[in-house]
Amino acid sequence: MTRSLRICIIFISCLTAMAAPAGAKVTMPSIFTDGMVVQRNEPIQIWGWADSNEKVKVIWHGKNYTTTASAEGRWSIELPAAREGGPYTLTVNDVSIEDILIGDVFLCSGQSNMELPVRRVTDMFAAEIDTYQNKSIRHFIVPKTFNFNAPQEDMPKTSWKTCTRGNVMEWSALAYFFAKAMYEETGVPVGIVNASWGGTPVEAWMSEEVLSASYPEYISEKRLYEDEGYRNRIKALEGEDFYRWNTTMDSADPGLKECWYSAEYDDSYWQEVEMFSTGWGNDGLNPVGGSHWLRKSIEIPKKYAGKEAVIRMGCIVDADSVYVNGHFVGNTTYQYPPRIYRIPANVLKAGVNNVTVRVISNGGQPHFVPEKPYKIICEVREFSLEGKWKYRLGSPMPDAPSMMFFCYKPVCLYNAMIAPLKGLKFSGVVWYQGESNVDRRNEYADLLGLMMKDWRRTFEAPGLPFYIVELADFLHKDDIKGRQAWAEMRQEQAKAAADDPDAVLIRNSDLGEWNDIHPLDKKTLGKRVVKAVIKDMKKNN
Repeated sequence: MTRSLRICIIFISCLTAMAAPAGAKVTMPSIFTDGMVVQRNEPIQIWGWADSNEKVKVIWHGKNYTTTASAEGRWSIELPAAREGGPYTLTVNDVSIEDILIGDVFLCSGQSNMELPVRRVTDMFAAEIDTYQNKSIRHFIVPKTFNFNAPQEDMPKTSWKTCTRGNVMEWSALAYFFAKAMYEETGVPVGIVNASWGGTPVEAWMSEEVLSASYPEYISEKRLYEDEGYRNRIKALEGEDFYRWNTTMDSADPGLKECWYSAEYDDSYWQEVEMFSTGWGNDGLNPVGGSHWLRKSIEIPKKYAGKEAVIRMGCIVDADSVYVNGHFVGNTTYQYPPRIYRIPANVLKAGVNNVTVRVISNGGQPHFVPEKPYKIICEVREFSLEGKWKYRLGSPMPDAPSMMFFCYKPVCLYNAMIAPLKGLKFSGVVWYQGESNVDRRNEYADLLGLMMKDWRRTFEAPGLPFYIVELADFLHKDDIKGRQAWAEMRQEQAKAAADDPDAVLIRNSDLGEWNDIHPLDKKTLGKRVVKAVIKDMKKNN
């Protein structure tokens, strides 16, 4: 090697060394972000990852704490318990987390009634939601993800949000009203960690360790889906099934070809039906899947012509597309959300206006859910859409393909949405779940009891309180068997609470709505949870 080549190599090596960082940046779990809330009066666990054997320095409340990362790059430091307060800054090596509050932190979990966002309850609480802000209330939504293979150490990146009008619409409505009432009661900052997912059964939130001892069949079910390639093939085939079902329906639908949604279309020969009857959407014996078209004419006074408006179409089983005077104004793909669609300016006209709804049935009886709002709202005037409609069958179809929800399977949500929270401290857990276990209610009290023990083990909190929200009343009074099943499920929830000295049942049946599995009054429910929490706090002080 020539002398000049050796000098060149040494020079390049020096440049590379100068450009390389002295050590990898210390990282922490995704829940450690600006605006977080940590539990008061409990040791504060800080943990994360770094280079093997890297020195880690933490600065908190003006004091320094040090440790060294393990050979595998893991580190943790326990900070002393502190009273409520803030905002504070936590510094870990060259990483700073700002605006940290110390207060009461609650884990809120369950299925859709816990997940139900604030925007879905604005019919009842719009004014209150619009005017309330509080920098001492924070909310963290655990990202929806699942894992069948092992408990995870972290979750996808997200962040804590402060209670402002711009943030709260996607918060859990129950958690929002609970946190608001809790702060009003105590004056202490409130942090909500929301780990919930609609439709999920209790066994999805339980660890393999606890299920394998008593419910090995659930572990066998979980193992069916451990292979990612297998899951991908299921989803690929499912996607193809739905694509073929929908394209077949659409290509055969005369309503799309002949523009049955047009304001000028002649529907005079269509059948006239009462919108809430079950006389349409079936062949006289059985429900008919596929597309169904309904049209209605409505008179609009001249003063509202051309103005923006809102059309409310209640709830529809299963999916819908809505047109006003031939203009598409909105669609919803499943039955539960309220249909609230904006009618743009210059769509409404003086005199007769047309509303057309294309209803898609997956195979059950298509229908408009009674006792929901069906109207056009323009300024302060309301125009009812109830009563008689014109009806015509579009494209009849066999039942729609079934859909696989991997998040409904055992263990997978514990691994991905609960295990990463290990190390945090909570004042308690608010649990609103059970609808998806009604058909297996005979085992629910045992499963929920095991889950509570499981989570206390995970969070190293033997006396962690659980506030179990009983199922709200649901189903029509004539559905005797269905209502009996729900009543029996509430008894199972009550049994789980009675058998656990650190669990409380929160009354909720009286807040239900027979025609909606997601009742709106989450405010009264939130106050009831707060009452139980305050009672526990007084008992333990």
